[in-house]
Amino acid sequence: MENITGVFNDTYSPTKALLIYQSATKSDGTYVEAYDINSNGKPINAHPLSLMETIALAESLNTSTGLQTNYLQSKGLLPDKVLHIQQSAQGFAIWNTPEQEVNLLFTESLQIPCGKAYIPPLVWKANKSSLFLYAVKERKTSLKTALLRAPFFNLNDNGSVCMGTVDTGMEKINNLEDFMAAWEHCYWNSYFSHLITGVSPVKENIVQLWQSQVNSGKKFPLEALTETGQILKNIIV
Repeated sequence: MENITGVFNDTYSPTKALLIYQSATKSDGTYVEAYDINSNGKPINAHPLSLMETIALAESLNTSTGLQTNYLQSKGLLPDKVLHIQQSAQGFAIWNTPEQEVNLLFTESLQIPCGKAYIPPLVWKANKSSLFLYAVKERKTSLKTALLRAPFFNLNDNGSVCMGTVDTGMEKINNLEDFMAAWEHCYWNSYFSHLITGVSPVKENIVQLWQSQVNSGKKFPLEALTETGQILKNIIV
């Protein structure tokens, strides 16, 4: 029989209990009472939750992987590409990238060769589990910058990206710079395969567009982009 004694090496003893009271008349009226736990496991010394106890509780909760927000902490000064950061358990970052030449991957069914092509300036919005992508016509953005549809496959009409079964490795990320780099790496190293909505996000046939752009060295035709009806301010929520 296997010796499982080691499984029980870590023991935990109760030290604190919290009782939360909700006001019967005010929806935002809440009172938290704390109890110390004695050696017999009995609650004693009832008192309002102190500031120090609140801080200790917050630090304890933040050790949970699902609540950590350090992936949105910069290693130094904020990179110039960062537009907005929302710090919370479900926090997100918004950043932009300039017009550039990248390597694009397409499935054989699209009959588009894989290779380098110019893409328009982009705005990225991501948390640990999801990515939204938009195109813009200018490198310098403001809250009033119009968001256009990113001219790619595997996108929903609201800009959300279908990453399929791609492993983003976000559980290993612990800073903002690596977070953005990981999303960009995953996106450009995934294969484009189909139109989710069946409707082209550009004004022309999207297959023919990329057939003419890949390995041509031509700048992306910004006039082919279509509007979403949103501005940058709309996605800072």
